[in-house]
Amino acid sequence: MASHDSLDGPLASQPGPALVQRYLDHVRFEKRLAARTVALYTLDLEKLATHAVQADVSLTAVEAGHIRRWVAQMHNGGRSGRGIALILSGWRGFYSWLGREGLVASNPVCDVRAPKAAKPLPKALSVDDAVQMASFEGNGKDPWLDARDAAMVELLYGSGLRVAELTSLDVQASDGACGWVDLQAGEAHVLGKGSKRRIVPVGTKAVQALQAWLLVRAKALPALQSPAVPGATPHAALFIGRNGTRLTTQSIWQRVRQRSLQAGLAAPVHPHMLRHSFASHVLQSSSDLRGVQELLGHANISTTQIYTRLDFQHLAKAYDAAHPRAHIKTGGSSGSK
Repeated sequence: MASHDSLDGPLASQPGPALVQRYLDHVRFEKRLAARTVALYTLDLEKLATHAVQADVSLTAVEAGHIRRWVAQMHNGGRSGRGIALILSGWRGFYSWLGREGLVASNPVCDVRAPKAAKPLPKALSVDDAVQMASFEGNGKDPWLDARDAAMVELLYGSGLRVAELTSLDVQASDGACGWVDLQAGEAHVLGKGSKRRIVPVGTKAVQALQAWLLVRAKALPALQSPAVPGATPHAALFIGRNGTRLTTQSIWQRVRQRSLQAGLAAPVHPHMLRHSFASHVLQSSSDLRGVQELLGHANISTTQIYTRLDFQHLAKAYDAAHPRAHIKTGGSSGSK
């Protein structure tokens, strides 16, 4: 890469801070970026200038090797991959501008990438919390909500359904149905991602909850006014609102969240957390990764393997709580001589 001194141009004699300021003026006034964005760019370029000073190199003489070294330093210092990626984006824009101004021959940030961010573990409930939520019977003030929401929670946790799969369930099979529940067989037929159909078991508790909800639902149907859906019978949806229309995913998120708090859980629960809990708890009990993959409808086993990390986390906590060796203090005497 050419150095600062080997390039000619009206800004060639300006020090690093002056170049940074000209670039910030450019993004502020010519590109008209938001003040918040300019403030973030300012912080990122201050970091760049500090690194350059410490390395005794001018900003226009920085090479890809410098950038990689500074990325490694930030990563070792605890900065996340996402945070480093944002900083690199700001640096990349600065050097692109320097290139247009004729001050650098190439962009040293062009081929440098941030470390991959660790994929966060899915949030799953403990077995006790999941059972506590699924067993919650409501306050009895609204039988409609109590029965419907209990059935939804049982299906989400008991069968590991996605919330979109839950909303698309109909009361019975038909040509226009995306999914339905066969109570006699104890099965749910669902249409998952990629329009792939699968059959998942519905447990005894879920069947009982669905039967209770269907009774409440049937009593309310005569009073409901809902237009017929082309290709389907009126009120085909399994889970409906008080106006007779199919529940939306947003409504189910709100109801699950509220029900988890009513059940006394410390933190609000969302529908996908119940799906994660289903997968984690089944895997803990069975160790059947392929079986869990089929139940969840994952196309690749690698997607399901993340739950093995949750399973190991569960085992680690059990070790810390129960194993005698986990409680031995380091640095102390191991016993009398």
